[in-house]
Amino acid sequence: MSTPAPTPAPASLPGHGHGPGHGPGTGASASAGGSSPDGPRPAPPATLPANVFHPDRPDRLLRMLTKLSDHLISHLTMPGLRRDPALPPPRAAGALVLEVSARREVAEDAVELTLTAPGGEQLPGWEPGCHLDLTLPSGRRRQYSLCGDRADRSAYRIAVRRIAGGGGGSEEVHRDLVPGSTVSTLGPRNAFPFAAEPALLLIAGGIGITPVLPMAREAARRGLDWHLVHTGRSRASMPFAEELAALDPEGRRVTFHCYDSDGYPDPERLLDLAPAADAAVYCCGPAPLLAGVRRAFEQRPLRALHAERFTPPPIVDGRPFTLRLTDGTEVPVPADRSALDALLDARPGTAYSCRQGFCGTCRVRVLSGTPEHRDHRLTDEERAAGDLLICVSRAEEGTCLELEV
Repeated sequence: MSTPAPTPAPASLPGHGHGPGHGPGTGASASAGGSSPDGPRPAPPATLPANVFHPDRPDRLLRMLTKLSDHLISHLTMPGLRRDPALPPPRAAGALVLEVSARREVAEDAVELTLTAPGGEQLPGWEPGCHLDLTLPSGRRRQYSLCGDRADRSAYRIAVRRIAGGGGGSEEVHRDLVPGSTVSTLGPRNAFPFAAEPALLLIAGGIGITPVLPMAREAARRGLDWHLVHTGRSRASMPFAEELAALDPEGRRVTFHCYDSDGYPDPERLLDLAPAADAAVYCCGPAPLLAGVRRAFEQRPLRALHAERFTPPPIVDGRPFTLRLTDGTEVPVPADRSALDALLDARPGTAYSCRQGFCGTCRVRVLSGTPEHRDHRLTDEERAAGDLLICVSRAEEGTCLELEV
C-alpha cells in the first residue's frame, strides 16, 4: 500500500540522500508526554486527552471506545478454515455488509479496496485514525485503517499489504476480496484518535501510512503546521505518493525516506523535522520504528507522542508457563511466545484479531490459576470475573492457567 513519482520532489531527511520511501491493520494506540534535555517536563494539564500516555494516568479512552462496541462483537468459529465462496460471508451482530466496488495495486504486495453499500447508501462518518473490523470469508476478523477522504461518505477505502507467513488475513484479502465480492464490517472505530494540535509531525512506516494519510489531509484542511515523513524499504513499496504530493504542492511538508538508498532512518533525525519545538508526534509503523521514535521523543520538549503499531508487541520479561484446556490438554507456553500462539498450535480455530490486547476477540475465561494481565481493554471487574486476553497476557514462571477452551 506502484504509482508515478510525485512532483515536485519532497524533501529528504537531513544528513541522508534524497529518496522516496514506502508505506497495517490497526493496532492499539498509545501516546506519551515529552521531556526536556534540561529535566523532566511538567505533568500534562488536566485537559490532556485520555488517550495520551502518562505514567500516572491509565488509558481510559480506549476502554470507553471499545466498551461501546462490546455488544456488537461475537466470537468467530474456526477462523483458520476457508469457507465455500458461494456462501454468504459470516457477519457479527450489528455488522454492515459492504461490496468491493474497486480494487487497485498501490505498491508492491499492497492493494487498495474501495468498499460501498450495495444499495448506494451513504456510509457512517469517520475521523482520521479510524479503522474497520472486517470479517473475512473464512471467519477471520482483522482491522484495517481507513485511508480515504472522510468527506466522501459514498465509500470507504482501505489498503492491505500481503504479509507472507503471517496470520493469513492479508493473504485472504489479496486472494478473495475482488470486485463484486462482499465483506461484513463493524465500525468505523477509532483506537488512534487525531487531536489536531496546532503543530504536528506525522511519521509513517510502511503500510502505516494508511491512518496517517487522513491525518495529513485533515491538517491541510484546517491550516495546521504539519510535516509528514514516510519511511519504507524501496520506492516500489511506497503507496499513495501522488496523494501525498497533492497535499504538498510546494514540496515542503512531505519527506520520503527509502531504506535501500538512505539507510535505516535515525529517529533523532526524524524528530528534527518537527515543524515546531512543541509539536505533537503521530507515529504508525513497525515495532522497531516506534521504539526508536519513543526513545528519541523522551529527550525532546515535544508536546505528545501518539503511536499505533501494526505488529504484535514484543514479549517483555516473558517466562515459561502452561495452559490447561477443558479436555485436559496441556499446552506449554515458552518464554518467547505468546499464549495465543501456543494455543493456536493446539486449537487452530481459536478466534483472534489484533494480537495487541485491545480488540477483545481472543477473550477466554480462566477457571484456575493467576494470570498476569497485559492488555489495554479489560476492566478490573472483568479481570476479577476471570476474563483474560490471551494474545498478550501471561502467567508466572512454572504456573498453570486452566482455561475454558
